[in-house]
Amino acid sequence: MPLLTLADAELAYGLTPLLDRANLTVQPGERIGLIGRNGTGKSSLLKIITGQLTLDDGVCGREDGLRIAMVEQESAPPEAPTLRASLALCAAFEALHDERERWAAEARLTEFLHRFGLDEDQPTVTASGGERKRAMLALALAQKPDLLLLDEPTNHLDIDGITLLEDLLVANPAKASIIITHDRAFLDKVATRIIELDRGLLRSYPGNFAAYEARKADQLAAEEVVNRKFDKFWAQEEVWIRKGIEARRTRNEGRVRRLQALRNERAARRERLGKVQIALDAGARSGRLVAELVDVTKRFDNNTIVNNLSLRIMRGDRFGFIGPNGAGKSTLIKLILGTLTPETGTVRLGTNLQIAYFDQMRTQLDPERTLVETISPGSEWVETAQGRKHVMSYLNDFLFPPQRAQAPVKMLSGGERNRLLLARLFAQPANLLVLDEPTNDLDIESLELLEDTLQSYTGTLLLVSHDRAFLDNVVTQTLVAESNGVWKEYAGGYSDWLTQRPMAAAGTPSLTIKPQPAPRDKPKAKLSFKEQRELESLPLEIETLEQEQQQLSARMSSADYHRQGADALKVDRKRADDIERLLAEKFERWSALDQKAATAGGM
Repeated sequence: MPLLTLADAELAYGLTPLLDRANLTVQPGERIGLIGRNGTGKSSLLKIITGQLTLDDGVCGREDGLRIAMVEQESAPPEAPTLRASLALCAAFEALHDERERWAAEARLTEFLHRFGLDEDQPTVTASGGERKRAMLALALAQKPDLLLLDEPTNHLDIDGITLLEDLLVANPAKASIIITHDRAFLDKVATRIIELDRGLLRSYPGNFAAYEARKADQLAAEEVVNRKFDKFWAQEEVWIRKGIEARRTRNEGRVRRLQALRNERAARRERLGKVQIALDAGARSGRLVAELVDVTKRFDNNTIVNNLSLRIMRGDRFGFIGPNGAGKSTLIKLILGTLTPETGTVRLGTNLQIAYFDQMRTQLDPERTLVETISPGSEWVETAQGRKHVMSYLNDFLFPPQRAQAPVKMLSGGERNRLLLARLFAQPANLLVLDEPTNDLDIESLELLEDTLQSYTGTLLLVSHDRAFLDNVVTQTLVAESNGVWKEYAGGYSDWLTQRPMAAAGTPSLTIKPQPAPRDKPKAKLSFKEQRELESLPLEIETLEQEQQQLSARMSSADYHRQGADALKVDRKRADDIERLLAEKFERWSALDQKAATAGGM
């Protein structure tokens, strides 16, 4: 017996249908991951299920007495002196009139508040965004609903909170659940079925997100073939009707009617939504050293955020910062960039840095400015990695149509603001890219495109994210908050950190880990006299090669360069290739000698 049935559902805002004769059945035991592009109507679908919205046409049938609990994307507990008092004011508890049932629900609420690490006596006004989200999740789980609806539940949660929620959902506190999320690792762990809202239709894929990706690729390829055949046939019919007018006085009326039907069908066919077009310009090459922290300590009141940290960030590094909410990831970023001063220790920035900073609070966006003014103030053109573009065309690359270009920023959704901030950042060259929670509110397709772009980015990347798959696919090393302001560097992404970290105490692994004593290594050989001299001479050799490279590039880019003879052009091209190879070899040698010296304590 299904818990919920949606049949021939139709819902439209303006001319675009969000649901176009869509169908859905939810069975007990299912955990459905609901995915789709931003703006396709996923949140509206959940509101239809709860009765907050009404269908334009079709049927939404619910099992008699179906109990539904929903946590909305930006839901927050009502204002009250404490978190516990605030949650008791929610409608879910106000509706409980049976004393025994209310007592049982309150007991479950206490349990889930504790499991989420919340103090029920904490003043609501001091609760962070992550604490408020965990409180609302605890409330929803405490209701023991038949159908649990979660809209972006991982937003504002740290990795510990996300993995805890995964475990709670898999333990099946509800008969069934529907979850909107862009977190692919979460979907792989939790989902038993993926439902994609695509051009008004609900398409079902059994299994988790990885299974969906494989099936979806095959489906899109088949759809493209069908559409291509249809368009070819339609074009042939259009040619026939035009030639028929010239060649015959009377037409084949049946064929004319069929052509009209083809035209109507093609007009009704909704094309797949466009993709964000992202290109990153790494700008001029920075110095080899991007930033160096030596014995840096930072405290706020009695809270030590960074304790005696020494860190060296080199050109081309891709650092991912991992830690629970409140660990100080954003604070550490500001220390590295030199915008925050440490209590003790020194911070040294490298040379020729061009920094682009994505702020998770989006404070760089003026809500009163228009999209055009935000991207290109005082100019109609934007200089991008692909060349000069008109600002309207550039905004269109980020899925902002021309009719919205003069709209104020305050009219945008969370996902649209993220896209606009990325558009603003990527409109300028940057060899040091700092992204603080860039994946919040991005749909999966845009998120994967951002991944692909970052993978081909040649500059230095500092990334703060709770998206485990994103970290795995983008970074080459992680810096992890362990305890009491201690940060430790690990090679690889999130999954690599899991295999390298010190073992946590029995139970659910936590990011707050007691440092383990390092194993005693065998003494490392020191640099020989020849190696020491080589290490000292390499920076000047690299600088000389880079200067020659710049001069050669400038000469080859000059307007009359093509007038040189063929032999001269060939010599220059060969020298350019040689310089690139020599630079790579010398950088690799410098890194190896530098590492050997540091390990042996020789520097």
